[in-house]
Amino acid sequence: MAAAAAAVRWLRFRRRLCVPLTDGRSGPCGLAPGCRFYSGSATLPKVEGADVTGIEEVVIPKRKTWDKVAVLQALASTVNRDTTAAPYAFQDDPYLIPTSSVESRSFLLAKKSGENAAKFIINSYPKYFQKDIAEPHIPCLMPEHLEPQIEDVSEAALKERIKLKKVKASVDMFDQLLQAGTTVSLETTNSLLDLLCYYGDQEPSADNNFQQKEKSEELEEATAENKGKSRKKAGHQFGVTWRANNNAERIFALMPEKSAYSYCTMIRGMVKHRAPVQALNLYTELLNNRLRADVYTFNSLIEATAMMNEKFDEKWNNILELLKQMVAQKVKPNLQTFNTILKCLRRFYAFGKLPALQTLREMKAVGIEPSLATYHYIIQLFYQHESPSKGSSLVIYDIMNEIMGKKFSPQDPDDDMFFQSAMRVCSSLKDLELAYQVHGLLNTGDNRKFIGPDHRRNFYYSKFFNLLCLMEQIDVTLKWYKDLIPSVFFPHSQTLIDLLQALDVANRLDMIPEIWKDSKEYGHTFRSDLKEEILMLMARDRHPPELQVAFADCAADIKSTYESQDARQTAPDWPASALNCVAVLFLRAGRAQEAWKMLGLFRKHNKIPRNELLNEFMDSAKASNSPAQAIEIVKLASAFSLPVCESLTQRVMADFTISQEQKEALGHRTACDSSSDSDSDSDVGEGK
Repeated sequence: MAAAAAAVRWLRFRRRLCVPLTDGRSGPCGLAPGCRFYSGSATLPKVEGADVTGIEEVVIPKRKTWDKVAVLQALASTVNRDTTAAPYAFQDDPYLIPTSSVESRSFLLAKKSGENAAKFIINSYPKYFQKDIAEPHIPCLMPEHLEPQIEDVSEAALKERIKLKKVKASVDMFDQLLQAGTTVSLETTNSLLDLLCYYGDQEPSADNNFQQKEKSEELEEATAENKGKSRKKAGHQFGVTWRANNNAERIFALMPEKSAYSYCTMIRGMVKHRAPVQALNLYTELLNNRLRADVYTFNSLIEATAMMNEKFDEKWNNILELLKQMVAQKVKPNLQTFNTILKCLRRFYAFGKLPALQTLREMKAVGIEPSLATYHYIIQLFYQHESPSKGSSLVIYDIMNEIMGKKFSPQDPDDDMFFQSAMRVCSSLKDLELAYQVHGLLNTGDNRKFIGPDHRRNFYYSKFFNLLCLMEQIDVTLKWYKDLIPSVFFPHSQTLIDLLQALDVANRLDMIPEIWKDSKEYGHTFRSDLKEEILMLMARDRHPPELQVAFADCAADIKSTYESQDARQTAPDWPASALNCVAVLFLRAGRAQEAWKMLGLFRKHNKIPRNELLNEFMDSAKASNSPAQAIEIVKLASAFSLPVCESLTQRVMADFTISQEQKEALGHRTACDSSSDSDSDSDVGEGK
């Protein structure tokens, strides 16, 4: 009855909403404009005597739980990347915005250094930073309590020092507790072992979080390239070597009872700090005590097995034995297990290709979805050389067909290395279509977050743009150039040289002045190879007068860079090719006075002019009917004893009206040159 009464009240309310209006405001059907119609998927109990024909019912939607940043994500999806602005990380005071890859790295290092300095000051003087102005409260903005507050010798004091990551203080407190006869609980002792094994029984450095990843990558490269003593030297250099009889081993030996967690902690610490032999021996002790290792310990043991100085087939058999032990101990592998195997197989070279494919198939068979790091390891194994074999070249296509269109989430620390390695392979294979697929995957969902740090992003886009310049149409290449630079990365000088060569192939040399303007903006003013490439392309052929004028202006700008003093170039050094090109460009643009001044630079810098340049100067002198200029050309050729000197003298005699004295001077100079040539020939003959 209560439900029926509620339905009647609802119908009366609907009728009141739909009462026809009498003042002309009713709609075409005689209903008020505010009358709503609802979906009829939900049903209401029928009431006797009530006519509900044609009346739609209300549907209450299911409650949806939104993410805390859902609104921000929705707003962010409406904003596109500004192709004319620098990357967001570099947006600061306009004077500080970097314009080159070197400046961008310096900017990021300086920014991080400032953050570390501010954090150091706040944590060193916390009493001056107690005011909390953030609403809601943001704990990371407040000072951290880095000094112990508990002074007495107790297990609580030990826990506090462990939480504060005070390695030496924690060990001292543990020893004091043992000397006082206090028994430390197993949980607290395991926490102390965690601290000691993670930092290798050393105090963590203040900038440990900032440099840890970079150090680990450098150590991995040093370990892969060097053997024996070089490996030990690398370990000592980065402070990661496991010292024998350290505090971790001593405390572990003093423990009255050892759990599986204790053994696992020690094994992982030994592997992390390059002590594989001790880790494998301790695992044997764990088995003898009838304990089981967890999946993370097995992952470390697989890595330790790959570090051993054994043959590849022996290492692989040992890894398979560890996997069998995982099955026997009912330990289910995870993504890191298979990624660790693939990471180790990279060092097996050609022997590791077949086991890698078997590992990938087994990974999919147990229902574990590969991450980007998984494919990165596969690519590194099959494409270790710039010219891969035919069989290896097909692997990248299978990978891209499998993951195209997928959205990835972070699962492995090396996930951000996939796009760099994939684009490197695209560049070595010279496959533009494959590069477009990799770039399309990068722009799928939030995959752009896996582009990696600044140097990896620059490597990726440099390889991608190099491939565009090599194989794409010039209009498309220029479109990519405007889209990527500088909003995504700052080009190296070689990137601009690749673009210049693409312009040359497409006969679009009119873009050269704009490219030179950009190269100055991106800090390549003093790159000699880039300037010589620009000058060579402009001076190689003759062009329409308007373009020659633009080229001459560009050449004058480049000439000023050679003449200006700079900290990076204390003494300007003119290459012979640059002098020849600048002089030719001035002549072709009708800037004869500046061109004739360039002749003096040949003598000043002791550079030899080309025969073609001297002939063009002779044409200019003939056009202006200036015998004096023609004679100067002959003198310059004679000063360098050029073979073209005789033909230039004949042109002066034939094309210009000169005095008798000038004729005699030219004849005497020609005779001197011919006699010096004959003397040098005779000297060479006598030497033979």
